[in-house]
Amino acid sequence: MDSVNNRFHNCRTGERDHHRGRGPTSFWMQDPKLIFTELDLKHGDVFLDLGCGTGDYSICAAEEVGESGIVYAADINRNLIDDLLENSGQLGLNNIKGVISDIHETLPFEDSSIDVCLISTVLHSVDLENCGKALFTEIARILKPQGRLFVIECKKEETGFGPPLQMRLSPEAIKSYASSCGLNWISMTDLGYNYMIRFSPEEGP
Repeated sequence: MDSVNNRFHNCRTGERDHHRGRGPTSFWMQDPKLIFTELDLKHGDVFLDLGCGTGDYSICAAEEVGESGIVYAADINRNLIDDLLENSGQLGLNNIKGVISDIHETLPFEDSSIDVCLISTVLHSVDLENCGKALFTEIARILKPQGRLFVIECKKEETGFGPPLQMRLSPEAIKSYASSCGLNWISMTDLGYNYMIRFSPEEGP
């Protein structure tokens, strides 16, 4: 129980406000404990926060995977990456590697090199019709055979805030792209305003 209570110490400190103001984040719209329980990160894991934005998930993941693990925080915005690395350094987290990367292009990672990939509230702003298959093919390429992909997206319903309804993606829409690229739907978690889907190259039980 103590490890659960202490797990998010750094990302709940005022230090995170240093980079939070540089861009929008949906991190605090749901319970981080629930998300990281589902991610089930272990010491030594290689974690990819794809489209990391302000990097709240990266900060928490860095604590989870420990000094023997690696967190790749990838985003197209160099300023966000610079702020995240400065913030993580202040927190004493030296296992975060910033990566400037466009999600529409080839991902700069080796085949079968990632244990867990997270894409949080990013896909609704991507033209999946034109690049969805290429993106999920890339993710399938870089995941280890027993790796996991987690996608967090806004529920396709009116909320009065967040992206407009026409931009929102249903779980079925995401599944259609992922499954066509060899990623199997494992489970879905209700996060309140959002949902989280787990995929894996391996088939579920």
